[in-house]
Amino acid sequence: MSDASKQGSWTRPAAMAIPKGGFFKDKVEQGRYGPIFPKTPACYGFSILAKVIPGREERFYEYARNIEQAVAAQPDCLAVLKLHYLRWVLFPIKGDTYFMYQGIFDTDFDKYTEDAVALFAATGLKTVFENLEGFPADWQTNAPAFVKFVREHQCPSFLEYGEYPYVSADEIKKALMLKAAFSNMLDQMQ
Repeated sequence: MSDASKQGSWTRPAAMAIPKGGFFKDKVEQGRYGPIFPKTPACYGFSILAKVIPGREERFYEYARNIEQAVAAQPDCLAVLKLHYLRWVLFPIKGDTYFMYQGIFDTDFDKYTEDAVALFAATGLKTVFENLEGFPADWQTNAPAFVKFVREHQCPSFLEYGEYPYVSADEIKKALMLKAAFSNMLDQMQ
């Protein structure tokens, strides 16, 4: 589907089957750090699966609470990432704990990664990824190493669906603000 045909197509749900490996061989877009995973009806995103350093499981829950508090205190603290959603899951595999990170966002993989590294560097925050085996110690100054880790642990999806395909998080927020304003206007007319 061309970018032009995606415009205005939010009124019809869409699904996209993605080939094994996560890329359409005839349409691989190269970014600064290698191929860019395709934009799908769910926008851009990635899922990684990595082994947790033994004994560090509680740090993931602590980090989740810290993010919850940061967002409550400053709702736009993650805005630069253009996120739709994140999902974090810890689960056991043969006695080891693994972390699954799933994110859907509006920017391509390279931009998301660079923005995440810059956000953490600017705020002095650490990333929960530091508790994963093989994560680069110099990730804050070495975006290519961060990208390499994510790519090595990427589990490409093979189907993505969007009820409102190709719509950005900003477009969704604007539509909801318009709805609220319209509803308020109608309430005041009564």
